[in-house]
Parts: sequence; structure tokens; C-alpha cells
Amino acid sequence: MKSRRKVETGRGSMMKKSKGFRGLQLKRGLKSWLIFTALMLVFCSVIHLAGAAEPENSGESITPSNDGIMDRIMTYIKGLLGEENIQGSGAVSEAAISDIQQSADSEKAVLKIATPGMVKSTSFIGDSNLGVFAHLSNPPLMKMDSGGKLTGQLVENYEVSENNTCWTFYLKNNLYWSDGEPVTPEDVDFSIRYYGKKTPWASWINDTLESSAVSDANNSVTFKFNKPYTRIDLEFATYNILPAHVWETIENPMEYTNNGPYTGCGPYYLKQIDLNAGKLVFEKNPYWKGKAPEFETVEVHFYSSADVATLSLKNGEVDTYYKYAGSYPYSGIEQLEGTGNFDFIEKTDIGLVFLAFNLEKAPFSDPEFREALAYAINYEEIVNLEILGHGEVPNRGFVPPAMENFKETEKLEYSPEKARKTLEKAGYKDSNGNGILEGKDGKDIKLEILIRPEYARTGELLEEYFEHVGLASDLRTADSDTWMTLKDNYEYDMTVTRSTPWGMLMHASWGSGYFDSRRTGQGVMHNLDDTEFLKLCDDVLAITDPEELQAYAYEIQDYYAENLPAVPLYWNSVVTPYNRHIEGWYTDPLYGIYNLDNFVNVTKIDA
Repeated sequence: MKSRRKVETGRGSMMKKSKGFRGLQLKRGLKSWLIFTALMLVFCSVIHLAGAAEPENSGESITPSNDGIMDRIMTYIKGLLGEENIQGSGAVSEAAISDIQQSADSEKAVLKIATPGMVKSTSFIGDSNLGVFAHLSNPPLMKMDSGGKLTGQLVENYEVSENNTCWTFYLKNNLYWSDGEPVTPEDVDFSIRYYGKKTPWASWINDTLESSAVSDANNSVTFKFNKPYTRIDLEFATYNILPAHVWETIENPMEYTNNGPYTGCGPYYLKQIDLNAGKLVFEKNPYWKGKAPEFETVEVHFYSSADVATLSLKNGEVDTYYKYAGSYPYSGIEQLEGTGNFDFIEKTDIGLVFLAFNLEKAPFSDPEFREALAYAINYEEIVNLEILGHGEVPNRGFVPPAMENFKETEKLEYSPEKARKTLEKAGYKDSNGNGILEGKDGKDIKLEILIRPEYARTGELLEEYFEHVGLASDLRTADSDTWMTLKDNYEYDMTVTRSTPWGMLMHASWGSGYFDSRRTGQGVMHNLDDTEFLKLCDDVLAITDPEELQAYAYEIQDYYAENLPAVPLYWNSVVTPYNRHIEGWYTDPLYGIYNLDNFVNVTKIDA
């Protein structure tokens, strides 16, 4: 009925316009001239488009054709002029108008994603959350498949020299920016260098990139580094590729803001950043030559909290939920199940929550003391209370099983008795009988657990576990900025924090980037300066052979298991709800469901 009303309204509108023109008493020759002029304008626009790059059909024709736009224009002109018998065209019929309406409805298909990852500015490069979502419009060269294997996204293939200093990437030949310009090796070269020079988080590129060269003949770009760098293919799974002809005039991209549109080369481009409405709008890239997406538009709606996002899901206002390096709240799963409108993907995360120690400070510098703390923690209880059973007790080797080259090390064990015996054997005793063990300096041990507010309950549980084995402890809660300062200045005893998927993969991978003392950055602990561990990292960074990498990956996990520079508290699953009428979703270990393949593969299905 709604569609029928629209048709009737449309006809009424055309009737009014028709009467208006009749009132001017245009002669038939003038009308014909207007028709001829309109058709010539359309013809010229087609010729212009063909001269750049032909917009892709994308399933629903946006290329002018005898059965598409031309027919609609003819129909419109007829209605506009009141001509019912223009040569070569049929009469305006309800069926034709209905067809136009249905076509318009189809083109409005919108895929909506809810996220608590607030986009705070319109800075395409300066806003970290926006940078994640922009992978859809400006895909990186590489991607990770569902099994964690790296493969080309914008590139057909790539190769590395024997000494691991030269990396060559061969671009696909059918890539176009949303303004019709082809994607070139120069764009890739510009993008990588641009990030290295203009952004603080990619300064390593500027420090290590010795030279680069492009080949238009091979459609390739080669980067030469001043030392072996074996993880470039992984690094280049995170840098969004930019059009040089747009960005080369922007001197300070970190501060550059623009509501859009931003030129992209993915299946969609970023049309609008609407901070007031709290959403990003991606529209189909008319020059995309890959598999055509079913949805005309993708909208990312950001909410102030996961609870608000859940309400939006329950009301059917959005189709799925995404949070980088996070799961849909486990406490909300039952609510969504109750609606009958959602299915769920659940997959073990490669990130995790862990307890890190200040290894520069006694007694945490004592391996036996850390061993005792590991025994004091009730992992099963944390799994049940913190993640409602959506996870498992971790191994001593730290690295989750979802990560490539995982090694099965000993499972962490909760045993207060072993904790007490280990402490006693290591020389920590309660000589004055006050119930608190004393350190090797003869003073009562008072532990301080530094946490951010989101880890309050975990902190309280740890406080309880440690006191249970004779260790006095207090919580110290700090906001993120303060936590960062205290952590970087080593002004803490131990702290609860987490690793993201990218964090587990960065540097020499397998979580090494968090512990290597030579690294700094927002979330890294840089608490481990053991030469044995540092050499392991350097060895990994100097090779690309898969068998050798696996051997070193095992050594790193064995090192964690033996030395416990940090204690993993749980391995959790990432749960993603999605509208059960949209199928074709999968997750990859790095970006979950927010990967380019999902956006060209998901389709609507009947109930």
C-alpha cells in the first residue's frame, strides 16, 4: 500500500508540472528542441565518463543504457512536457513508474553497523577509530584470511629479497579511485612514505626505509629498508592506501579535517562523516571492478556505550555490532537471543587480558615470586565472572591458540598451597606473625595493583587472591593518561592490561612487542631487557622462512612459560551478533567482521 501511495503522488506531481508548461503555450518545435538538448547533455556525460574509467555495473546498472537511465529520462521528459506520443517511446504507465520506484528502493539497501568505538573527529588519519573503519574505503595492500594467513588485498602477489631488505608488491590491474582515476604504484609509494613522514605512529618507516622505486610496466613498487625487515607484509595489512593526487597537498594530515567525501579505492568510498548524527556513510565506489556489493550503502553508527548499541540492535535499527579488538558484551547476548532476530559468530580472540609486572623492582624481579603469584590466581573464577564463560583458562605460554604457530604449553594452575610453598621456599616468610609475608629486606610485602576503571572487578579479585596467600595488596585506579605516565615511568608494581590483535602481531609477533624494553608506545610495557629475549626478537625480525619462524615462535612461548614476564588471566572469545536475515559473515583474527570480503559477500535472505 505504501508503494501504491507513492505512485499516485508521483503522477499527481507530474500532472502539475505538465499543466505549468502548457500554460506557457510552448510550440511543438520548442518542446522538441528541449528534448534534443536534454538528450545531448546525457550523451555528452556518457562520453565523458567513458574517457576516464567506466563506472562499474555493480549489479544494478548505473551506466546509462537503453534500458536504464535513458528510459527513465525519456519517461521523465514525457511527463514534464505532457507529451504522450513521443516517437520511439511508449506511454507513461503505472508499470513504468512502479519499476522506477522498485529500482529506487533497491538502490537504497543499507547495511548498518553499531559500534561503541566513537569517532571523535573528522580527521581521516588523525582519528584512530576512523582509521579502522576507513579500511573499507581505502584498503591496505594486504589482508588476513579467516585462518590468520596473510594474503594480497590490493596486490596480486609480492616478493622479498633473500636478505629480507627489499619488498616488491605487484598491484592488481583493475583498481580505481572513486573519482575515476586509476590506482597506481605511485599512490602506494606516496602513502607509505606519507605515513612515515607525517604520523608519529609510523615513524619507523621514515627511520628504516632507505629507498623506493615504482615500475609502471610491472605495476609494482619496491621498498628497500636499511636492515632486514621480515614483517612488512603484516605491517602493510594496516596502512590505508591514499590517492596521491588528493593528499599530496595536505601538509598536516593529523590535523586535517573534512566531513567528506574522501576518495577511496575499495568497494565503497567514505561519503560523509556526520559527528552530530553519530554515523559514517559509505557509498558504492562507481569504479570498483571487483565483486559487486549487494548493499548500496554501509552506515557505521557509533554510540556512547555498548548498552545503547544493544538497544539499537534490539529495536532493529542496525544489523550487526563491531568493536575493534573487542567482543559484543557477553551480558547482552541473552537479550538479543530473545528477539529471535540474531545469530552469533563466536571465535577465540588472539588478544587477551594479562597481569604485567614491573621487572625492574623487587620482589617482581624474582622469577620465584612471579611463579607464586601465578599459582595464587583463580583463573576459572575469573573466566566465569569476567567473561561469563566465553573463554578459557590460558597457558603459561601466553599466546592464545587462535594465533598462528601457537604452541601447547602447560596450563596455568590455581593452587594457593603451591603459591605459599613457593614463597616460603624463595625466602618470603611471616616472621612476626602478623599474617603478612615479609620481603628479603625484612619489611611486610604490600603490593599495589595499578588498574584502569574497566578492570576494577578483575583488580578486586586479584587483591583477594593475593591476600589469601599472605600478600597485602591495594588497588590503585587511574585514568588512561595517568596509567600511561605511571607505566612509562615504571611507577607501579603490577598492572592489569590487555593486548589487541594487532598488538600480538606487531614487532616480532607473538606478543613480543609488549615486552621488548627497546620499544615504547601507548600500550606496550617495555619491561623485559633480558638479552636472551631480545635476541629472540631480533632473530624473528631477520627471517621469513616459515619453518624457522615457527621454531622461533615456539621458543618465545617457551620463554614466556618459564619466565612469566606477565601472567595471562584469560583467553576470551569474540562474539558478534548479526541480523539473521543477512548471511555470508566471517571473521579474521585482525579485524573481526570488519573486513572488505564481508562487505562484498553478505546478502539478504528471506526469513
